[in-house]
Amino acid sequence: MASPVLAPGQVSEIYLTITPADKARTPFLEIPFQLPLGVTRLDVGFEYAKANDCALDIGIMDSRATDYPTRSGFRGWSGSARNRFFVATDAATPGYYAGPMPPGSWKLLLGMYRLPDNGAAVRLTLMADAAPREVMATPKPVTPRLEHPGWYRGDLHCHTHHSDASGGPELLAESARLAGLDFLAVTDHNTTSQWQYFGPRSSEDLVFIPGMEVTTYRGHANIFGLGEWIDFRLGSSSDLDALVREVRRQGAILSINHDKEPLPWDYEYPDMDCMEVFHGHWLTGNDGVLARYDRFLADGRRISLIGGSDYHQPAERERPGPIGLAKPTTVLWLPCLDACAVVEALRTGRGFVTESPSGPHLAFTANGHPMGSTVASGDDVTLNVEVTGASGDRLVWVSEEGPVSETLIPDDAWKQTIRLPTPSRFLRAEILADASRARAIKELMDWCAERTELPRDQKSLTTVPPIRRTLSNPVYFEAPEQTRSPRAGRGPSGMR
Repeated sequence: MASPVLAPGQVSEIYLTITPADKARTPFLEIPFQLPLGVTRLDVGFEYAKANDCALDIGIMDSRATDYPTRSGFRGWSGSARNRFFVATDAATPGYYAGPMPPGSWKLLLGMYRLPDNGAAVRLTLMADAAPREVMATPKPVTPRLEHPGWYRGDLHCHTHHSDASGGPELLAESARLAGLDFLAVTDHNTTSQWQYFGPRSSEDLVFIPGMEVTTYRGHANIFGLGEWIDFRLGSSSDLDALVREVRRQGAILSINHDKEPLPWDYEYPDMDCMEVFHGHWLTGNDGVLARYDRFLADGRRISLIGGSDYHQPAERERPGPIGLAKPTTVLWLPCLDACAVVEALRTGRGFVTESPSGPHLAFTANGHPMGSTVASGDDVTLNVEVTGASGDRLVWVSEEGPVSETLIPDDAWKQTIRLPTPSRFLRAEILADASRARAIKELMDWCAERTELPRDQKSLTTVPPIRRTLSNPVYFEAPEQTRSPRAGRGPSGMR
């Protein structure tokens, strides 16, 4: 493909037809062009006949970028949410990065999400401008820290207009505070440009966790605690090793997202730290994700269970309902509230996921060890559990053998000590809706009555599966001589 040389003040056009054969070679097509010295702004237009069977994404890389995986040169991504964008020295479209405009070979990056059999005709327009402009200084993030141990609540999966939501960062931050959250990970698709807003505005009353959703056409994954953007251009499972290495290099953690239709994980499963088991409302296909998670644990893998709403902030704040921000909520025991403590608690599984910020509280210790720990095997295990806000529902204990014990929760502030035979691999707890089941279904039906479609993957409200309100992280079991750190040992008691 020819590489046009842009001339400031003139529009350059690129016409191409993308075919299924192109997609078979690579999911991301690079369109090179030459940017001359002195350019301070570049505007890009993107046109094609969008349809149900035709959806294309777009982003851009500057002359510093290398082949996958690159650590430099990425200038932004808007997926299929925009048909035009700009990058300049002093500003950029949300999802893109302002800054110096190095001359040389730049690349438009087209993502081939869906293509019809006859392909898609694409028109790209590029216009460079060399007018004098300032160079934007990247705002410095702050690192607030609240020195108070306890339980903290947050949402680990949400989006702004830096990717495919309509609302901006300011509105999402306001929504999170109104929801009563303590921490928030904003995971816009394939970009970290949102951090230019959230980084400097993190505070003791709402700590922002650096995040990004690696969005491919074979599955999505969240990265938490990253310091730099991470290349998302996965072609095959063999590219996962490079992704994991980069996550580890940055001291970040990797979580597989919503492993269910319509966006299941279609690669080999990598060395992941977490798995988003509770995604959105429980009645959106999460039963299958939980079953897969339990199989991983039964096979000996140690993966923290987390949740996320996948909330896309609308242009205006909306009325609360059974689906929305912080539904579900991930609740973590932290020695203090800061971003590093949140990431470490996610890594080690020190917490649980509940349906909302006011959902049931579920904490337990096994032989005195908190959730996420490794416990020495013995004949029996002593469990001290505390549950609030779930009177009339059921507490169920689950191991690699499936459910091993269940108890009716008698009131809204309940503690119990029980002994169970020690499992071979793991033990976790969950709260199933019994007394609250009819209310939960009615709330969802009322919410859906105002909308044209059911939530993603909820096919019926008349044949409703069991509703899990809260899921704990597991404890793991090993022979005494094998028990080791970091998951072993006494941490917080696990009680409020």
